[in-house]
Amino acid sequence: MYIILFIAMAISGLTIAAGFYLNMKKDNSNLSRIKRLVKGSVAVYLILVAGFLFFLIPNIVRAQSAADSSSGMGFLAAAISTGLATIGAGYAVGAVGSSALGAVSEDPNILGKTLIFVGLAEGIAIYGLIVSIMILGRL
Repeated sequence: MYIILFIAMAISGLTIAAGFYLNMKKDNSNLSRIKRLVKGSVAVYLILVAGFLFFLIPNIVRAQSAADSSSGMGFLAAAISTGLATIGAGYAVGAVGSSALGAVSEDPNILGKTLIFVGLAEGIAIYGLIVSIMILGRL
């Protein structure tokens, strides 16, 4: 398992180094060769990740007994509820925050109202966290 991780890290490092080299060098003579190198290393990296998921994950994710089989789904539900809520909150704060910044630049007197809207958008993440705590409390 560690050798697969090391190979994947080496390939991703090679991809990043090739990208930096491509960005720094403005010469177009080796451009096609570097593009092939980046495409090949990304393909090998994806194959390694797929192999890791296919071969190693089923051995790790295995229930202790039949009585504990439902607790895994509870942990998964708690993680998904928190994750999706924070993604939604991030999107909402981004949209509301940029709009609030534009509105405050036109009229500074509405700063307090815009902060309320940003706070409401941040509340979405708290709701997801509360739901996951309730799910974990039932396990």
